[in-house]
Amino acid sequence: MKRVFVSIVIPIIKINDFLRKETIPALLKQTYQNFEIIIITDKTSKEKFPKTIIIPSWPKTGPADKRDMGVQKAKGEVIAFLDDDSYPDEDWLKKALGIFEKDKKITGVAGPNITPPQNSLRQKASGYVWATWLGSGGAGTYRCAVSPRQEVDDFPTVNLLVRKKDFLAVGGFDSHFWPGEDTVFCHNLVYKLGKKIIYDPAVLVYHHRRSVFKPHLQQIGRYALHRGHFARILPQTSLRLGYLIPSLFVLWLFGGPVLIFLLEVFQLCALSLPLLFLYLLTIGVYLVLLLITGLQIYLKERNWRLAFLSMASIFITHVVYGVLFIKGFFSQKLAR
Repeated sequence: MKRVFVSIVIPIIKINDFLRKETIPALLKQTYQNFEIIIITDKTSKEKFPKTIIIPSWPKTGPADKRDMGVQKAKGEVIAFLDDDSYPDEDWLKKALGIFEKDKKITGVAGPNITPPQNSLRQKASGYVWATWLGSGGAGTYRCAVSPRQEVDDFPTVNLLVRKKDFLAVGGFDSHFWPGEDTVFCHNLVYKLGKKIIYDPAVLVYHHRRSVFKPHLQQIGRYALHRGHFARILPQTSLRLGYLIPSLFVLWLFGGPVLIFLLEVFQLCALSLPLLFLYLLTIGVYLVLLLITGLQIYLKERNWRLAFLSMASIFITHVVYGVLFIKGFFSQKLAR
């Protein structure tokens, strides 16, 4: 393998225990060692780590601006992005660089970010929202569950490696769209440069989840707003049935009874009764799928509390995501 130099860029608010105890130790144990670590932080620190450069950002900036700043300082031919609450498998860099070698048109390599086994019950429930077919199957479980190798056009920067020259060619990240800047970035790589991003399950990262319900739903809400907005302005990557399903579900869940009631008011029983049957059938199918998902989680984890909590989290996530996706779609501009 050619000895490609890699710059690993991690944007943070301040040095934290995830970084000290997991992220940096996991990087220092990589089977491929030709790299530097660049940490961009809001708060200055006197701490030192091997192979690591710590760069203070001033004034305080968001993750997108920090990543751009890190790339400007990077010496690597390949830029690898991680979050400060994630840590890679020991073969992460080795596997990713092997993919870059195969095709010059491959500009990016990505892999699953899975829930660490040490996460709490509420964090694991959040993880199952992301990793189960019912939870996020429409949008793709591959982001958070080990899935077959495939070409993708949208991937989060918690586990994304790109060629530096292509990063610079598209102008880096657009900070106006946090937390959706990675969607715009990947769109530009694939559809403006005509390059490929390859997802490979061997390029593995562990990512701590937000606990259900409030932290998880706050994160989901931000994603939903931006995905809805992107469905209008970047339809190539975001106007897809998988992203629309939660909104269609919410409209049917709450709008169906209203429509049936109005048909009854206007004495249109020939329409209201079939519609009522269809409503009960579809909601019944959803509940059965929810129960099956809960059973699958139980059989894997042997924990009924986790199974029920995951089921509740999936349902509430669908409602919140569905509503805020619609809001984002009709928003002319999103607040930073």
